[in-house]
Amino acid sequence: MLLGSVVIIAVFIVPYAIMFIGSLKTQAEITRIPPPYIGDALHFDNYRTMWSSNVHPSDGLTATIVISVVATAIVLLVATPAAWFTARYTFPGRTVFLALVLIVQMLQPTVLAVGLFREFLQLGLNDTWIAMILVNSAFNLTFAVWIMQAFFASIPREVDEAAALDGAGRLQILTRISLPLVWPGIVTALIYVFVAAWNEYAAASIIMTSNDLQPLTVALPRFFGLYAAQWQYIFGVSIVAIVPVVVLFSLIEKRLAGGLTAGSVK
Repeated sequence: MLLGSVVIIAVFIVPYAIMFIGSLKTQAEITRIPPPYIGDALHFDNYRTMWSSNVHPSDGLTATIVISVVATAIVLLVATPAAWFTARYTFPGRTVFLALVLIVQMLQPTVLAVGLFREFLQLGLNDTWIAMILVNSAFNLTFAVWIMQAFFASIPREVDEAAALDGAGRLQILTRISLPLVWPGIVTALIYVFVAAWNEYAAASIIMTSNDLQPLTVALPRFFGLYAAQWQYIFGVSIVAIVPVVVLFSLIEKRLAGGLTAGSVK
């Protein structure tokens, strides 16, 4: 059991360790055959050089943070009442609505990237953060509605009825009664939506054309030259892009685990 755990951890950790060590090597050491496990010296100045390069990873990091945070906030603000109402009330077209939620989830920005480009071009929103915020919000909204609807549906209706008898309105029932009971589901939706927006590439590579507005996923390939790739900087930017997601996971890991396992035991 212990050996298996060590092997699994190694499988996931080793690639990141290789990237981090590679970010501290020189280009010559990385391209040497066979490459050394650790270079002659640790070149932490690679990060300073990378940060001040013409690729401007700081701009890409800022764009990624703004797009991901705002898109996630919009999704949660819209999906929470939609999921609650869908779980709590029966209305004409409810089944069709849930079916459409699943169908939309099957679509990806990759398939619709060209159409999105033309649409935002006509709206005057092409090459703006607003366009990417709308794209990420739209394509992740259905997942958030679906998963939170299941959590709201797991709450006994008697809880809402008791609150209504005490004089609570729908908004009060949602904010004061239901939301505290479905925090694991909200956190689960939050982390998946945030990571999906953070890693989005296909639509961003077509819609975002200005280098200073592009997220990290689009800025990273600019370290690939015509004849060579600056691997030490590519590894460095990859590490920088991973750190915020790892920090977010570590902060809400307990609630995420609760969300993934909620409902397994009655």
